[in-house]
Amino acid sequence: MKNRSPQISTRLCHAGLCTDEKTGAISTPIYQTATFRHKGPGRSTGYDYSRTSNPTRHVLEKTIADLEQGHSGFAFSSGMAAIAAVMGLFKPGEAVVASDDLYGGTYRFFETLARPSGIKIFYADTTNPLKIADVFSREKISGIFIETPTNPIMKITDLRGVSKLAKKNNVLVIVDNTFMSPLLQLPITLGADVVVHSATKFLAGHNDTLSGLVVAKSARVSKRIGFIQNASGAVLAPFDAWLVLRGLKTLAVRLECAQANAKRIASFLVKHPSVTKVYFPGLSSHPGHSLHKRQARGPGAVISFSVTNAKKATSVLRRVSIISFAESLGGVETLITHPARQTHADIPLATRQCLGVTDDLLRLSVGIEDEKDLIADLTQALE
Repeated sequence: MKNRSPQISTRLCHAGLCTDEKTGAISTPIYQTATFRHKGPGRSTGYDYSRTSNPTRHVLEKTIADLEQGHSGFAFSSGMAAIAAVMGLFKPGEAVVASDDLYGGTYRFFETLARPSGIKIFYADTTNPLKIADVFSREKISGIFIETPTNPIMKITDLRGVSKLAKKNNVLVIVDNTFMSPLLQLPITLGADVVVHSATKFLAGHNDTLSGLVVAKSARVSKRIGFIQNASGAVLAPFDAWLVLRGLKTLAVRLECAQANAKRIASFLVKHPSVTKVYFPGLSSHPGHSLHKRQARGPGAVISFSVTNAKKATSVLRRVSIISFAESLGGVETLITHPARQTHADIPLATRQCLGVTDDLLRLSVGIEDEKDLIADLTQALE
């Protein structure tokens, strides 16, 4: 029988498996060291200083590159540090198009750091190819930064279509794959050049570490990101790299459970009289439902929904008990967030309202608790 490539769930389970060949340790050791002794002049072990490379971090970087089917992976101290490194690919005077519905922290970085450094930022509805083509026709664009699904309105961008358009215009395609993870979506196979993750979220999965990951498709882009990583120094510490590796091992079982819960909760929310709109790509009523099914293996475990008014949203946040009112997402615990006040507060009010990030909008990161308990908690909170 011919050997075949293991399924991604198997590769996830084996993340970091027996990387120490001398001992056969099942778990990758934590190389908690800043520097490494040389055997002699010109005789490096391959590791010199942990900012440049560390064995624990190296295993994580190889693992994420394999999972995303890219050339090389890079681990950073946070998701925003990863985005900062990717934006370092562009020079002052160059321009980047970004999805108009973005995580507030990404928007803040673009507006307060990238733009003042000389990088031009244009926002467009990347779900509409005509809007992208219009920007391309008016401006010399060097990169396009896409979230799909977007945070928090869950808009879906056609990655194949946008990538084809970008290639015709010599534009680098960057995709934030945090909401999906490589278990559900593989942007590089759909045409992307760079994938970025807040590994704090689904990849680590336990709300206990900060981490950002980048995967580059080509050797050329990998070389540049590697240089930026070493030069800037915002690298992931060995223990945190180990925590992400540990989290990856259970990603498949965690996300499959959370996703199943999310599907049932979304169906419940659609029917609730206090809920006016539900944003979840797993619903057939979602505008991007069919497209998302073509490019992803599942809808994920994040739901945004609007309630009757801002007062009701505040009431829900006060009344939940099993669900935690907290920022972030992707952990085993279910979290509920108020984007307008929290994750997207730095986006101007007029822009938020235009996008639908209003005071009556809530974002739910569904965990792995019993679905009946979660629905019961939402039922009493929505009363």
